[in-house]
Amino acid sequence: MADYDCIVIGSGPGGYVAAIRAAQLGLRTAVVERDKLGGRCLNYACIPAKAVLRSADLLSEVREGEDFGIRTGQVEVDYGAVQARRERVVHTLTSGVGGLFKKNGIDVVEGAAQLTSEGAVRVGEEVLSASGVILATGSVPRSIPGVELGGRVIGTEEAWALAELPARLAVVGCGASGAEIASGFARLGSQVALVEMAERALPTEDADISRLVERGLKRQGIDLHTSTPVSEVHPGERSVTLSYGDQQAEVDFLVIATGRGADVAGLGLDAAGVALEDSGLVAVDGAQRTTRAGVWAIGDLVHGPALAHKASDEGIIAAEDIAGRPTHPIAYADIPRATFCTPNVGSFGLTEEEAREQGHDVVVGKVQYGAVGGGTVYGDRTGLVKVVGERRYGELLGGHIVGSRATELIQELVNIRALEGGYPELGRIIHGHPTLSEAVMEAGRAADGWLIHG
Repeated sequence: MADYDCIVIGSGPGGYVAAIRAAQLGLRTAVVERDKLGGRCLNYACIPAKAVLRSADLLSEVREGEDFGIRTGQVEVDYGAVQARRERVVHTLTSGVGGLFKKNGIDVVEGAAQLTSEGAVRVGEEVLSASGVILATGSVPRSIPGVELGGRVIGTEEAWALAELPARLAVVGCGASGAEIASGFARLGSQVALVEMAERALPTEDADISRLVERGLKRQGIDLHTSTPVSEVHPGERSVTLSYGDQQAEVDFLVIATGRGADVAGLGLDAAGVALEDSGLVAVDGAQRTTRAGVWAIGDLVHGPALAHKASDEGIIAAEDIAGRPTHPIAYADIPRATFCTPNVGSFGLTEEEAREQGHDVVVGKVQYGAVGGGTVYGDRTGLVKVVGERRYGELLGGHIVGSRATELIQELVNIRALEGGYPELGRIIHGHPTLSEAVMEAGRAADGWLIHG
């Protein structure tokens, strides 16, 4: 039996960060991985998605170059080269994880892990013991009722790795993943139908943001249908037929992007005494401790948004708790959310509707990118910054941005909140000119009642 201070099961952004932090704190650490270092995020999901989307973004910029006085010849998409770059990006980052493990003296054990009734970890015929075990196995795709994944009915991970650019694509689910797939492939040249059961695109985002996203997706030629169920899905060898609303379609691939579930199968949670919530997620406290002493869980296995950066922070909390360091629970509402479709979306905290439902005395500040110099200079006047505040104390309850660089700009609002500032402070902070960030400043001023540019 091999002994460690900390064993991490899974090497995605939650698991590998947890392992490195544990090693930094002097814990003898091992990571068990049954597939590839970096987990699903680096190998199949987050990173591949953004690599392909970057190609689509660059293509859009080239096609719009004439607006900036730049003329080009006929622009073509070399989809094979797009996929080759995706593979290089993935290899670079996953190799980096391996290098970090070596640097920090972390052992890597290959194989599928299972908890024993004694709280140890079984990998094949080998049993490993540790003072603390961190579960970081991530999530698996969920389908829709009556439809099985397989063949030409694929999940989001398979979509980003398609060997050939599909001529026709249908995407079910217009959350972050579905919107990204639809936006990326439509700009690369696929004919895309995007179907969402809820009444609007990105249904968990602020309503004002969703409206602008819908307009942007439609401008890309995406056939967007909201409040629309999917039925009569019939996969074949070369195509898939389906019905949505009163329409029928035949597509090369049907992408199911309707959510994911915790990957707990085969972990032996019952035998180890690790309890699940009614939702199927692992029950944990604010230090990521499960109901079994000596076992922690993080990332998509537990409550909170299913985001890589959330998993990483939870991994740090779990590792520090194992090492006996003081920790604090995550304020999940304050975690930034990012959607990399075109237009970009960045958000955190409460939407306007949620703030009103919770009884806050709500004040809203909204500014279009076109109100500041950067929006015109950089060619995006349609973007929007919206801050949601509480009137009495100037508290910043939420921030919502749609448009160029929204996924970067949102961090300023998160930082203001984390440092206990509010929208009055935001409006008083000097911002560089001409930048898109000035629209963030002006949104703070708008909420405070003294908008300058608008």
